[in-house]
Amino acid sequence: MPRFSIIVPCFKVQGFLRECLDSVLEQSYRDLEVIAVDDRSPDGCGAILDEYAARDDRVRVLHLPENVGLGRARNAGLPHASGDYLFFLDSDDTLTPGALRAMADRLDEAAGPEVLVFDYARTYWWGGTRRNALAHVLAECGDAPFTAAEHPEILDLLMVVWNKVYRRDFVEDNGFRFPPGYYEDTPWTFPVMLSARRIATLDRICLNYRQRRQGNILSTTSRKHFDVHDQYERVFAFVDSRPELADWRPYLHRKMGEHCLDILAKPDRLPPSDRREFFRRTAELFARHRPAGEPVPAGLRVLRGPYAAYAARRQGARAGREIARRAAQARGAAAGRVRRGVGAVQARRPLDPRLVVYSAFSHRGVLGDPGAVYRKAREIAPQLRGVWVVRDEETAARLPEGVEHVLLDSPAYRRVTARAGFFVNNVNWPGSLVKRPGSVHIHTHQGTPLKYMAADLLDRPGARFGVDVPQMLRRADRWDHSLVANPYSELVWERAYPCHFASARTGSPRNDVLVGAGAQAGPRARARLGIPADHTVVLYAPTRREYVRGGHVDRIDLARFAADLGEGHTLVVRLHPSLAAGHARGTGLSDLHRRGVVVDATDVPDVEEVMLASDVLVTDYSALMFDYAHLDRPIVVHADDWAAYAASRGTYFDITAEAPGHVSRSYRELASLMASGSWRDEESARLRAGFRERFCVYDDGLAAERVVRTLLLGEEMTGPATARVPAPAVAGDVLASR
Repeated sequence: MPRFSIIVPCFKVQGFLRECLDSVLEQSYRDLEVIAVDDRSPDGCGAILDEYAARDDRVRVLHLPENVGLGRARNAGLPHASGDYLFFLDSDDTLTPGALRAMADRLDEAAGPEVLVFDYARTYWWGGTRRNALAHVLAECGDAPFTAAEHPEILDLLMVVWNKVYRRDFVEDNGFRFPPGYYEDTPWTFPVMLSARRIATLDRICLNYRQRRQGNILSTTSRKHFDVHDQYERVFAFVDSRPELADWRPYLHRKMGEHCLDILAKPDRLPPSDRREFFRRTAELFARHRPAGEPVPAGLRVLRGPYAAYAARRQGARAGREIARRAAQARGAAAGRVRRGVGAVQARRPLDPRLVVYSAFSHRGVLGDPGAVYRKAREIAPQLRGVWVVRDEETAARLPEGVEHVLLDSPAYRRVTARAGFFVNNVNWPGSLVKRPGSVHIHTHQGTPLKYMAADLLDRPGARFGVDVPQMLRRADRWDHSLVANPYSELVWERAYPCHFASARTGSPRNDVLVGAGAQAGPRARARLGIPADHTVVLYAPTRREYVRGGHVDRIDLARFAADLGEGHTLVVRLHPSLAAGHARGTGLSDLHRRGVVVDATDVPDVEEVMLASDVLVTDYSALMFDYAHLDRPIVVHADDWAAYAASRGTYFDITAEAPGHVSRSYRELASLMASGSWRDEESARLRAGFRERFCVYDDGLAAERVVRTLLLGEEMTGPATARVPAPAVAGDVLASR
């Protein structure tokens, strides 16, 4: 029998679930079992749970046949618990190191109390941490077990289920269970705390309470908040069934009134049309359960009057803030009118469902995933009008013939962006672009990420230097669809961009040309690049470094590398786009290209062309390797500074341990690999096969068509990557374990 049974209900938390489970299973105290309940989650939660269960026999998984909600998912786990103590852990929260050992020691010290209350810290998406403001109560309650009557201040702590552990026989003897609906913790926590004869406290932060950027389920505007009335009815019914608890009625009556008014006061909880009804039902509940002879606290007297009086009081309290807000608005009004210009007029006109606005790589032309979607739309959906946003006249002059375009921030740009039904981009749109209701934003990304992105950069000050992460996320709030090429990317994007969007398992449109490349694609690409048809072509693609100013480090002497490759070889170099205009080329690459020592392919518009022309990729940590793997050609990872790179930038996994081919740790090792031919041996093929199995999941050569048909035209399309191409996300679709 384990000491702890940790029940973890899971629903739409795939981006946080691994972190949660790791925080439990990596505890130094190992006498535990995890009962993970997949509440019919539509994302990858179920598969993640099965993966953990397969490798750790302390994990058991329940897959519910239908979604039942948080409370009943916890109930489903209860019959399977065999531990001395129950711990209900929400699947987006984490335990702190050493938490279970500290709990176990305190339980022994307190001789097995029925409830142990511990501390927590709120952890924010931007990296901040704030301890529970009432943590002092835990210390002030003393070392000896007590009842709630002896220390009623214990009930002033956050009345939730997850900051406590419960002796299992105490729960079973009293028949405690969670009800359906919102606020399900209320009719559990009050009965438990009032019934317990021996409560103990632990003045230690044992849990990190994740504060999601987009809020939790209780921040969702919905009539479900009316559930709070039924939950307090259950609390009062419990007290009525236990005469010894009658003295608690005044306290619970006050708590109920304060709780309901707090919900009513929050702007993101109730639809405006339902606020009057919520107030009325709260007032009725307050009157019905008012203890005889008890005075009404001053702050709750508003519940004895009409809704109009309450609303007037709230309006008066907001008056000062409103005056300040309007003053700020007035200061920005003139600038706003200038910015809106023609766009304000256009915004009054209906959206054009056939107008698709594209951009790629900060408005640099018809490139990447957006370019592939655009070309496929022209082929199979000519009724759609595609317009590209480009940054300047020079870029516009390089566009292919027949491509309609507008210049960034021009009157034409404001006209098309005000009326477009669809937006397709692999970089965030400018902050000045206002997303109109009904428009659909499709974000394609720029590849499968190895290095930390967006919100994950918050604890990497060097990597995010000059990057405004909050602004980046505000712009990402406009996304409706996020394209993913594999399950791994889906988890990363949902973690790195804590916003409201739906992950579309379409594959990467730009990789269609790689997946479907025929035997002649390579020779044709070589001819266009001026590379001899019979040469072995080595593509070298280094990425940027955050630990040096400018991002460039000469990891390899290119002239020496080209010479060591020998006759019959061509070395092609493709720099990271952020290095294209820097000193990386001026310190040698441009001259080597001029002299024919190497081919500098940095400026070739379509990187797919460069990949098709090559026989092998040598890279350090460039995301290009994930795309190149679709060609099923050898890849060598040159990782001579992996430790410095991973420490400065942050990476989602160790590419040297899960590489797509051989790894070299020095130039000598790299040269030996290339000279011996080991770069294309059986071991290289084996490693590449495993890499492809993980990262090439959804790409079948039909990604661009899938995006056009399912997301732009709203059609059905079968195929291996159509497991989940959902409707646009709205705030109410994103649920959390709260």
